[in-house]
Amino acid sequence: MKQTSPWYYIPSLYFLEGMPYIIINTVSVVFYGDLGYTNEQIAFWTGWLYLPWILKMFWSPFIDGHSTKRNWLLGMQMGMAAMFLLIALLHFYNAFTHAQAITTTPFLMLSLGGFALAAFVSASLDIATDGYYLLVLTPSEQGYFVGIRTIFYRLAMIFGSGLLISATGALASSLPKYQNWTVMFVFLALLFAGICLWHKFILPVPPNDKPAADTTQKSVWADAFKTYFTQKNIIYILLFILLYRFGEALLEKMVPLFLLKPVEEGALGMSMQQYGLIKGTLGLGAIIAGNLAGGWLLGKFGFKKCIWPFAIALVLPNFFYVYLASARPGLSAVATLITIENFGYGLAMMALTVFIMYVSQGKYKTSHYAISTGIMALGMMVPSMLSGKLQHIFGYESFFWITALISLITFAIVPLTRHIQAIDESEKTFHN
Repeated sequence: MKQTSPWYYIPSLYFLEGMPYIIINTVSVVFYGDLGYTNEQIAFWTGWLYLPWILKMFWSPFIDGHSTKRNWLLGMQMGMAAMFLLIALLHFYNAFTHAQAITTTPFLMLSLGGFALAAFVSASLDIATDGYYLLVLTPSEQGYFVGIRTIFYRLAMIFGSGLLISATGALASSLPKYQNWTVMFVFLALLFAGICLWHKFILPVPPNDKPAADTTQKSVWADAFKTYFTQKNIIYILLFILLYRFGEALLEKMVPLFLLKPVEEGALGMSMQQYGLIKGTLGLGAIIAGNLAGGWLLGKFGFKKCIWPFAIALVLPNFFYVYLASARPGLSAVATLITIENFGYGLAMMALTVFIMYVSQGKYKTSHYAISTGIMALGMMVPSMLSGKLQHIFGYESFFWITALISLITFAIVPLTRHIQAIDESEKTFHN
């Protein structure tokens, strides 16, 4: 295998892996909100875009059994470039032909189709990239670069929902109406195509990167699912994964719209530049800080000692939005509260990540992890789809009260972890 330093490709691989997720699930909300679609439409339809990440566990054996991980990830990176170019062309055509009625139903459906295809490509890219990572690096290199890949994955999210949205907002004053979004999607297409070409020349070809023998895949996956869903305390495990972030799932689609929609609609009326700085940059930076702090605290004190403080850090900041909707403070107060909320979310996410690792054990550890993350995505998808309807009925302030109170369900779920034997066994192994 050609000896190329992982520093030449690991950062860019995980930057490209992180970018589509934030564009498809967060930037799309800002995009449709800027075009003038209703919160109900946006939340319901963009909520469906989680589906590929729920289902990816079912087609990962196909990727394992056909071609190489290197070919798959190169193909999916170029596929992402094609999807973003498709969305750009759809948007350009719609803006050009419907300048006075940009919120057309055909465009909504067509562009959502483009985002849905992009989501399937992105989920496949996740599978291929993570598989390639395990093949191309030695075990010691995998341990060394796990932090590096996480940082660049998160940096992609900051770039996408922070810098990119700010730049798109700034372009609005110098381009025909809404064509700033066309420019953004064309830029993304060129970015993916350019880095894909770089990867084609720089990525090593691992000698063990070959199609897996798939003659027994059906029985393997049947056994993986059986062992997962028949493990001890599976009801507690499923409830925790599905409901731990229930309040956050209700907020996810509505917070960007609350920050960006006009004041006369009960929202805060931020500019896209302000949103990109506060929510997309400071907020995501706080999540990264929370991830790092959470990882350190979990390693030092263990899951059972950290879960209650982390749950409090996840739930209580949800009440901040009640205050923001009623008091409408200045930008500095908004930025401070959102940063605190996102730091707490970063802590809480590390607890959920460790929980999933603890319950994904045994012969099919990788498959169990994929099943758990699929269930986690389902727990985000359903509440996010309902959030727009709730906000439409009750308005922002009452919606945030309802969400904050519903999020208290987390405190009812946390005690279930005392009964999950896999946590005790995993913590004992870790500390020994």
